[in-house]
Formats: sequence, structure tokens, C-alpha cells
Amino acid sequence: MQRKQIIWGLVGLFLLFQVFRIETSLPASDPAQDFLSVSGADANTASIIQKACYDCHSNQTEYPWYSHIAPLSWWIQNHIIEGREHLNFSTWGGYSQEDQQKIKEECREVIQKGEMPMASFTWAHPEARLSDEQKAALVGFFGIMNGESE
Repeated sequence: MQRKQIIWGLVGLFLLFQVFRIETSLPASDPAQDFLSVSGADANTASIIQKACYDCHSNQTEYPWYSHIAPLSWWIQNHIIEGREHLNFSTWGGYSQEDQQKIKEECREVIQKGEMPMASFTWAHPEARLSDEQKAALVGFFGIMNGESE
């Protein structure tokens, strides 16, 4: 009997969690300030960046169906908020030149180290997994943007 009460209590708690929804409306952005509009990235590089980075690091997040189920939705929203705070490709034009240089170097480093995209993201988004070739292309692209030779 006590086991059934615990199970029903957990089901009730799960259903109660669903009342607390995350905000999924996207902030307004000026397309002229977007990284891909000003970076000069070729179509292949732009595609890689969009698939691997833009869900968490832009105002163009695409929320999958499971992002509406609490408490998973809270965890996802927290990642998006932190990602945008750290780097928002949609507001790239608003960063100072100095900040842009630092960000590009950091992008190179986290890609080289395999820290980005995060494993927890690529697990649910296999299209965001970077092959060695894609990693090399991004590392080279961010290096060229910083004035380094290939």
C-alpha cells in the first residue's frame, strides 16, 4: 500500500511540475547584427555553426518537443540562458572588437578540446556532433577570423 502511495505521489508531483512552463518565445534580433551575416562564413561553415551552436548561443533556438516537459525543460532553459549570456551569435555586431577577438579564440579552444558542443546536447541532437573534419574547419575558420594563418 505504501509503495502505491509513493508512486501516486511522484506522479502527482510530476504533473504539478508541468504547470511551471519555461519561456520559449524568442528575443527580437537584428539580422544585420547576426554572426553569420557579418562573419563571411561560407555556406558549409555557416551550416556547421548553426547546427552545433545556434540552439544555445543565439536567439534562434529551436525547442524540441521534450523541452516542454518539466523538470527537463528547466534544465534545458538554464543551458540556453547560460549559453546566451556567455555568447550570443544573434547580437555579435554589438560586441566590441576586443570581445569578438576573445570570443573567437575561445571558440577555437573549446572546439579543439571537444568541450563544445556539449555532450548533453549532442546526445539529443546527433546532427550537432562534429566530425574531426568539421572541427578542423571551425578551428581554421575562427583562426582566420582572428588574423591567423591556416
